[in-house]
Parts: sequence; structure tokens; C-alpha cells
Amino acid sequence: MRIATSQSQATMNRSLTMNQDALTRLSEQMASGSRIQVPSDDPVSNVRISRLNREEAIVGQYRENIDAVQIRLQKNETYLSSVVRDINEARDLFVWALDGGSTTPDDLQSMVTSLQSLRESMLYSANVKDQEGKYIFSGTLTSTQAITFDAGAAAGARYSYTGNNGKQEVVVGNGIAQTANVDAQGLESYLNQIDLVLDGLTVPGVSPNDPTFRALLTDALGGSDDTMTLVSSKIAAFGGAQNILATLQDNHTNVSLSNQQALLDIGKLDYGLAATELNGYTVALQSTYKAYAKVSNLSLFNVL
Repeated sequence: MRIATSQSQATMNRSLTMNQDALTRLSEQMASGSRIQVPSDDPVSNVRISRLNREEAIVGQYRENIDAVQIRLQKNETYLSSVVRDINEARDLFVWALDGGSTTPDDLQSMVTSLQSLRESMLYSANVKDQEGKYIFSGTLTSTQAITFDAGAAAGARYSYTGNNGKQEVVVGNGIAQTANVDAQGLESYLNQIDLVLDGLTVPGVSPNDPTFRALLTDALGGSDDTMTLVSSKIAAFGGAQNILATLQDNHTNVSLSNQQALLDIGKLDYGLAATELNGYTVALQSTYKAYAKVSNLSLFNVL
């Protein structure tokens, strides 16, 4: 059988190209450690890897959301804990002022500066902003102060809550959302009670035994306890939320580790097998080159 020179060359070139492509593919696999370089290498496994990567991206977003919410709740707790300390200090002053047997008018006047400082401190905490300049305790009205002050209003009505009770929900799991904010509603009433006490302290010669002033102090003392309960319940809710988030974070971490292990198992390269194949294709390529060189030098005169 006679073989045309062009046919021989085409066959040799095809063999060389196939071997070279195989060597390139194996080299890329060994360099990356992954046996799937393109979807056609293993269509079924490639689909599984795509699904795992998609799930891993979703889990990664959940974990980032949890981190953000945890930081937000920790900041909320820090500011509200400051409010609790201020309420405790104000309560102590009211208890002291109600002790008519040992409290003098001069003692009452010495309370003014402390009460003013505590009132302003609580107002500051209620209207604190985050790093983006948004009000933390205004519900969903983050561009509006939580509590506003009207200097023209009468004592007892100067402080108003101007936020809302809207919830900022953050998705932290499949079908699970966590509220990331808390409002300061209720604190304005206590600020108004402190304001009334301060207004009463401006009355010349005010006495701790004056019935009208004692009524203001008694209301403020009761308001201290009520506001303490309100704020403390918000802080307690943070603790429960943090526990839930920590559990979810652990679960997501375990899922992520499982996904990463599955991705490794599905796509990892068997280096022993790859090295054997690489050696085989190298030998085949070398043999093809030698055969091609040998055949290229043959002619009809070699057999005459």
C-alpha cells in the first residue's frame, strides 16, 4: 500500500498535536493541583463544583452579615450600658434628695450640675451616629435624631422621640433574619422628668420637704426604675441575639469547611496518575518526532 507524503505528514502532525495538547493539559493540572481545567474535562463534576461554589458564596455572605450585625449589637450595648450607668447615678441623686432629714437646700443646689451633665450624656448616647453618619437609635429613620430638644417648650415637654419603631433586618441564614437595630423610645420621658426636677430646683429656697418638689422627685425616682427596666431589657435582648448569632456562625463555618473539603475531593488531581500519564505522553511525543524524522528521510530510492 502506498502512502502519500502529504497523508503521512498530516498523520504525524495530528499525532504531535494530540500529544502536545495532552502534555500541556497535564502540566496545567499539576501546576494548579486541579484535574478540571475546563468544564469538558469532567462535566458532571464541574456541575457539582459550580453548585458548591455557589453555596459557599452564599454561606460566605451570611458569615459577613453575622460579623456586621455582631459589631452593631456590641456598639448598641456599649451605648445603652452608658445610659444605664447615667440612670443609676441620677437615681442615687433622687434618693439622696428625698432624704429630707439630712438634705439641705444647698445640697439640692449642688445636684443641678450633676443632673444637667447626666441628662446631656443620656441625650448624646440616644443620638449617637455610626461611622456612616446614621443615627443608631432612630429605628429606620436613620437620618433623623432619635430624641430632639425644643428649648421653647415648657419643662416636661422639651424632649420628644422623633425616630420610629422600624426594624433593620439582616439575613444571617437560610430564611433567618436578625434585627440589627434598637430604638431609644421611652428615654425621652425620663429626660423630661429630669428636666422637671431641674426646673423645680430653680425655685428660690426650694426644700426637700416641699410637697410639690417631693412629688417631682418621687416621679423621677419611679421613672428611673421604669427606664432602667426598659433599657436593661434591650441590653438583655442583645445577649440572646449574640448567642444565636454565635451558634449560626459556628454552623456556617462547619458548612464552609465541608464545602471546601468536597471541592478539594472532587477537583483534586491524583499526582501519581498524572505523573504516569505525563511520562507516557512524553515518551509518545519523543517517539513520534523520531518516527517523523525517519519517515521524512525515506524515498522510493531506499528500496530499489
